[in-house]
Amino acid sequence: MKDGVNGVALGVFIFFFLAVTVMGFLAARWRRADDEHSLDEWGLGGRSFGTWVTWFLLGGDLYTAYTFVAVPAAVYAAGAAGFFAVPYTILVYPLIFTFLPRLWSVSHKHGYVTTSDFVRGRFGSKGLSLAVAVTGILATMPYIALQLVGIQAVLDVMGVGGGENTNWFVKDLPLLIAFGVLAAYTYSSGLRAPALIAFVKDTLIYIVIAVAIIYIPIKLGGFDEIFKAASDKYTAAGAGGLVPAEAGHWTYATLALGSALALFMYPHSITATLSSRSREVIRRNTTILPLYSLMLGLLALLGFMAIAAGVKVTNGQLAIPQLFENMFPDWFAGVAFAAIGIGALVPAAIMSIAAANLFTRNIYKDFIKPDATPQQETRVSKLVSLLVKVGALVFVLTMDKTVAINFQLLGGIWILQTFPALVGGLFTRWFHRWALLGGWALGMLYGTFAAYGVASPTQKHFGGSSKEIPGIGEIGYIGLTAFVLNVVVSVVLTFALRAFNAPDGVDETSPEDYTADAGDPGVETELPPATAGSTH
Repeated sequence: MKDGVNGVALGVFIFFFLAVTVMGFLAARWRRADDEHSLDEWGLGGRSFGTWVTWFLLGGDLYTAYTFVAVPAAVYAAGAAGFFAVPYTILVYPLIFTFLPRLWSVSHKHGYVTTSDFVRGRFGSKGLSLAVAVTGILATMPYIALQLVGIQAVLDVMGVGGGENTNWFVKDLPLLIAFGVLAAYTYSSGLRAPALIAFVKDTLIYIVIAVAIIYIPIKLGGFDEIFKAASDKYTAAGAGGLVPAEAGHWTYATLALGSALALFMYPHSITATLSSRSREVIRRNTTILPLYSLMLGLLALLGFMAIAAGVKVTNGQLAIPQLFENMFPDWFAGVAFAAIGIGALVPAAIMSIAAANLFTRNIYKDFIKPDATPQQETRVSKLVSLLVKVGALVFVLTMDKTVAINFQLLGGIWILQTFPALVGGLFTRWFHRWALLGGWALGMLYGTFAAYGVASPTQKHFGGSSKEIPGIGEIGYIGLTAFVLNVVVSVVLTFALRAFNAPDGVDETSPEDYTADAGDPGVETELPPATAGSTH
């Protein structure tokens, strides 16, 4: 580890940071609409993005600074088990090909801005809609915090902010500045800011990974030496070498499957999706997004390279930034750090917008001010996006980084419980709204209490996301177990409620809505759900 501040790397980092800051503010003028005071414009970019903008926006949304830092860090610490992120991103794209176009169509037809809008319109239930909204907000908060953790990891390696004994304000000042800039241009430009910056972010990441996957192995003596060093480390640690022990296979498989089911339940994934201008844009994107999975596989190999390079860190999240500083010339280390830093700004902006949209449409509009105008909605969403980022910042500055990571894992367990209402509702109206609410409640309770009982070397509670699966005896992903319980309860309660003729909600959608495209007659003529469906 180099002593002091890496001035060259910091200078390059600041250059790119300033460049994307200017882009963030200029984005307010990009594709400016006649009416800027609506949630469609601020929160969804006017639903106007084509294939390439959507591709970069979704990539910037899903492949974050946390991905850049945490995936290879997991490989660095645990071996091939850390590669679970690669199969889950392979599984997710055929899955979303089946339901995202349907969600886009019905949302475009009825003016839905959030998944909760759709759930309320489909099942006629504000209670179920509220449950989905609250879950989305809770699951997103620690995810935003982890983007700030990614920025902080880069700043630590560059030597910015002083040591552990430095005054807290001086130490955290660079992070506070980054946060302030992020908050300002998100407030000003809405979703257009991360959409524009995503071009820079993804270009930098591809360049850094392409260089790293060639340059670092050459310096380390080739991949044979890299894999040998990693295997020796895991064997010495009693982990059995590169391949996970048989006891970990269920954990690996259930975590990959559960993560695939959960990824596009997150509000930010749906926000990026609904910003597209046509149904065909979504279909094309599900076919080209797997290019990011190739990048992710190469990225994970950096964990093995960090071992071979002799990187020693007490915080695993610093392993890859430290590898870059040790192996790259200072100027290119600055480029790599900028890729991680910008890789935090893009998803953090989208996540805060998505959480704000959920609050505005499904809490403020539904329960606090039903007659809110589009201008009031937009103003509230802007303010809430700031509050969400402030909450994430407080989380990062006041809690241990391991806690932030484990709460993000808990968020994954929670968000998966919205799958039956959202995806199930896109294909069938058979589920009863109260049954879905009961299944969601049980899944949330089981997942939370099961995770609470998991300990780690650093935490007594919420120490991980895997536990013994009841009735099977294998260690598996808690979120997937909770999801199975959720579905079973939803099915059983639906049979029971329909047998007793329990009152059902009003479905404001029709079958043809799920295949409608932007050019179809009447698609853009209906009122937003908050107005059209307010009497349900």
